[in-house]
Amino acid sequence: MTSGLWELVLQGVWVTVQLLFFSALLATAVSFVIGVGRTHRLWIVRFLAGFYTEVFRGTSALVMIFWVFFVLPPAFGWQLVPMWAGTLALGLTYGAYGSEIVRGALAAVDPAQKEGGIALSFTPWQRMKLILLPQAVPEMIPPFSNLLIELLKGTALVSIMGMGDLAFSGNLVRLALQESAEIYTYILLIYFVIAFLLTRVMRGLEKKLKAGVGKAAAKSKAVTPEPAGIGGVR
Repeated sequence: MTSGLWELVLQGVWVTVQLLFFSALLATAVSFVIGVGRTHRLWIVRFLAGFYTEVFRGTSALVMIFWVFFVLPPAFGWQLVPMWAGTLALGLTYGAYGSEIVRGALAAVDPAQKEGGIALSFTPWQRMKLILLPQAVPEMIPPFSNLLIELLKGTALVSIMGMGDLAFSGNLVRLALQESAEIYTYILLIYFVIAFLLTRVMRGLEKKLKAGVGKAAAKSKAVTPEPAGIGGVR
């Protein structure tokens, strides 16, 4: 390929990375809000969170992109640029999957931990912040890593809007050179490299968080006094 065509591909990589970053941020926020809502004590909050999850898990991300980009503008009188339309559609869709990861991790925390927070007169928010989330978040990292890779591959769907991501740029280069095998091999390798780097970063984050939880548990055990025996003899 010529330098100009490589520049086009690199521009597509940059657009894909930006889209991945913004949609991952939105998906993470949605995951925690909806996931925590699924465990709320009020049934109406659980119902609304569950309804959202079922709706967005049961619809196609491709159709959602079409809906956000082509249906919302005439309905509300405004137009989203492709980057934000893709971010909104992908973030809301993958956030629904992420909410189940959050809900499952919170449910997996030892019930005794929750009971301990109640015994200490913690509010529900204090129990969530100080007890449940610090233990649940490290367990969320492996499934979130898989979801992030799926989101990366899902970014290729935005090419239907004419957005110049990696998939769209690769197709332009293919049309220019009339070489499908070579170009799509390069595109596959680029996606693989990005996914590999994301996996390594997430594994490093998982190790760091789990090490932090272990140190916190050890410190808590060290400062907890042993119960005295009869007459104060240990």
